[in-house]
Amino acid sequence: MSTVAKSPAPPQGKNRRSKTAVTEARKGWLYAAPDWVFIIVLLFVPVVLLVVMSGSRWSLMGGNRGWNFPENFVKVFENKLLGQSILFTVEYTVIVTILLLLLGLGLAMVVQESSRWNNVLRTCFLLPSATGLASASLLFYALYSPQVGPVTKILSSLGLMEAGGSVLATGQSALWATVAVIVWRFSGYYMLLMMIGLQSIPGDLYEAARMDGASAWRIFRSITLPLMKPTIVMCLVYCVTGSILAFDQFFILTKGGPNNSTMTVVQLIYNFAFDSKKDLGMAAALSLLVLVALVIINSVQMRGMRDNTK
Repeated sequence: MSTVAKSPAPPQGKNRRSKTAVTEARKGWLYAAPDWVFIIVLLFVPVVLLVVMSGSRWSLMGGNRGWNFPENFVKVFENKLLGQSILFTVEYTVIVTILLLLLGLGLAMVVQESSRWNNVLRTCFLLPSATGLASASLLFYALYSPQVGPVTKILSSLGLMEAGGSVLATGQSALWATVAVIVWRFSGYYMLLMMIGLQSIPGDLYEAARMDGASAWRIFRSITLPLMKPTIVMCLVYCVTGSILAFDQFFILTKGGPNNSTMTVVQLIYNFAFDSKKDLGMAAALSLLVLVALVIINSVQMRGMRDNTK
């Protein structure tokens, strides 16, 4: 009689491993499900709604009145304040970014090198970071007030401005007054980020450089700065993004004035939506352009960070 050969049964251990892998994968997806829900609800859905609004005739009070692409984008580019707001936002971003990066790195090195006053200095530098941006803007608005604030009196006594004048009366002075708010509020935060980067540098490198007779500037240029590049680029991303999206400080201090000289792009979006135009379609169109610009800028910056870490 002929016998039929039976196929060998799969090993028991392999089946157990495959079932364990499937179970672990399901647990992973289950743990990640809340994050995906938040991402979809708070990111994907608003972006889709933004795209729909940017191509629709959508007023603040009347709602969606149908598709009108590309009319909203044409109106945005024809607006006389667009170019001025872009130039001012770029100027503000460059000034704030340079000051915050330099101050953050400088304060971090001071705290890092100080042993006796380390905790005191760290607390003093970080204390303004506990203040909200709106609260800090209101505080400086009172300090800049010609009636109750000391800043005007001090500048007048030094001959830097007329008695009874306002720091926020001209475009350039209002710009630097707002920069002072941001530097005071965020320099401690960037100091903390820079300190994390400094503490990741091995101390042996500094000791070897000192034994070789390297000066403090040579150590900073050849060791500290190259090894701090990933941290600096990360701070650059944060600072540029936050500066391009600046709104609270200018809305509280200047309302875009005087004569729209401190109008940022985000404040122009606000004006389109709630102030002069009450046109959510134009506001969404400009918001979409800002979003695309931010994605491009941040992609370039992240590319630079990857190149620096190779």
